[in-house]
Amino acid sequence: MSDATLTNASDPVIDDRVRGYPAGHPGLRLSAIAGQGWKPFDGDMSLPLISLDEAAFASNVDLMMTYVREQGVEIAPHAKTPMSPTIAARLVEAGASGVTVADIRQTSVMLKGGFRRLILANEIGGRAAARRLAYLLSAYPDADVSIFVDSLEMMEALSSAWSTSTDLPPLGLLVELGAARGGLRSSEAALQLADAILERETATFRLAGVAAYEGVAATPDAAETALRISTLVERSATLISALRQRLGPERPMIVTAGGSVYFDMVVRGLKSAIVADPNAVLVLRSGAIFFHDHGIYERGLTGLDDRSGFVIGGKAVSATSGFRPALRVWAEVLSRPEPGLAVCGMGLRDVAADQGLPRPLAFYRDGTNTALADTVHVTALNDQHAFVSLGGGVDLRVGDVVEFGISHPCTCLDRHAIVYGLDDDHCVVAAYLTNFG
Repeated sequence: MSDATLTNASDPVIDDRVRGYPAGHPGLRLSAIAGQGWKPFDGDMSLPLISLDEAAFASNVDLMMTYVREQGVEIAPHAKTPMSPTIAARLVEAGASGVTVADIRQTSVMLKGGFRRLILANEIGGRAAARRLAYLLSAYPDADVSIFVDSLEMMEALSSAWSTSTDLPPLGLLVELGAARGGLRSSEAALQLADAILERETATFRLAGVAAYEGVAATPDAAETALRISTLVERSATLISALRQRLGPERPMIVTAGGSVYFDMVVRGLKSAIVADPNAVLVLRSGAIFFHDHGIYERGLTGLDDRSGFVIGGKAVSATSGFRPALRVWAEVLSRPEPGLAVCGMGLRDVAADQGLPRPLAFYRDGTNTALADTVHVTALNDQHAFVSLGGGVDLRVGDVVEFGISHPCTCLDRHAIVYGLDDDHCVVAAYLTNFG
């Protein structure tokens, strides 16, 4: 069942066309799934499925929001990670100032989910895309949307779309500085674009501030990564100062970056400029941090600790021990075709592989779990099969259920229409609908 069908109702009926839902079980409202007492290893739930450790997620949210509050900045978590308005609402309730989206469709999902303060952290295209965005926002006069812009062509397209209609909400343009992906590569070009926006300003079309994304500047070399990111942050600080001179002292200005595990470098590099400007606000966009993982984010938090970058209460604390991986994928052993090899029913259709292969954590047999050593690892994925190399003495059998950690939440969650929230006993206590289209 596609999530496009599911989104037609706030509490849709779910059945066994969706991963995880027990085969043959009568359909249930989404809200009723939490009361069934299902567990991923109970033999009833269809595998593979993805789950969210509710306690770990709540702990991660509390930790990150504590950091944000103490640093005196805001956060608009990137909604592209879970694409779940329900999860996004939990983050806003916990203190997020809004949500971030990556394209026009995601903007629609979050607007329909009741959110009105959005950062569209991407360029969207040309005149046709600008008309599509305008048409969408015409139905939401109370929306507060800011959008990345890195070209005169995009600015002119948006200006044209906003000049032809009187029923559009205000649109804030964020001049994007970049490194290795989108974004202007020089301060001179950024100022030229800012000046062009100021010349086109109207009551509903305005220069809103500065944007950047530092994560894509990362390299395998920590020193090179630090140099690239610090250079981008310094350029951002310079642009903030130049824009303030143009805008005057009273006008609100958004500065947004920190959409990664390098948010500490963003805060360290931009905080003084923000503190000196009472009408500017720094908005981080990190989203996957709330989910963490057993791969790319695990490695990223090690780097964060190496920089002593996670500061709470005026001192550096351990991010690696503070944040907890919250996502798991569950799959059965399908075959033991040869010694030292288990083939599990999970593959590229179910789990991310772009930032590392999933990690076997434990297996379950007759309701009892047994931890798996580091010698057990996934060597390859097919569409629907995972090849697991076993260390000596590991007694995996056909029908055992294996619990896997994942690497990169963003490209793992998008394979699933429902994420099952689990309590400390691994019992399903929530079901979150995703909207990946």
